[in-house]
Amino acid sequence: MKKKEKKSTGKTYDKQQHNIMNEENQSHAADKKDNQQADAGTQETNTEDQPTDISVYQSKIDNLQKQLEETNEKFLRLFSEFDNYRKRVAKERAELTKTASESVITAMLPVLDDLERANTMDGTDGEQETQAKIEGVSLILNKFKSILRQKGVEEITAIGEDFNTDYHDAITHIPAEKKEQRGKVVEEVKKGYTLNGKVIRYASVIVAN
Repeated sequence: MKKKEKKSTGKTYDKQQHNIMNEENQSHAADKKDNQQADAGTQETNTEDQPTDISVYQSKIDNLQKQLEETNEKFLRLFSEFDNYRKRVAKERAELTKTASESVITAMLPVLDDLERANTMDGTDGEQETQAKIEGVSLILNKFKSILRQKGVEEITAIGEDFNTDYHDAITHIPAEKKEQRGKVVEEVKKGYTLNGKVIRYASVIVAN
């Protein structure tokens, strides 16, 4: 009688162990299923988010492309404007070079008129006409110098001045007759001139040493 009870008890224990194992297996299966569903949900979420990320990147690319096109258009416009400006300046400079001396020549035309009138005097009327011609040429010379001064042309002072390489060009040297003449200009062979302070022709001089 006792043996049967032991055997019955053993069967009951085995049954309980089997039930526990089934419950654990079911629990593991449920957890595995939940994990699979969670992974599937994550994949679906990633799959749903991916198009959104690509669209954002595409939008940024489109904006950058638009900015690049606008910048390139501005550059081309500025380059075209600068090129037009350069051509216009070059044309104006060429025209200015051609007409730069127009005002000077126009101012000297009256002097030319006076010289032509003086040239018509042949001196056949004697000493009086010759004297008048000399005086006329003197007036024309003074008139011409006045015009040059108005245009900024000035004569360089030479005779009696200390020799200065900034204004004078010594063509020869001679012994000084007096001590105070040493290093000074004693004779002017060709006048020198400045234009608004700039030397345009050096005075050719003879210097005493």
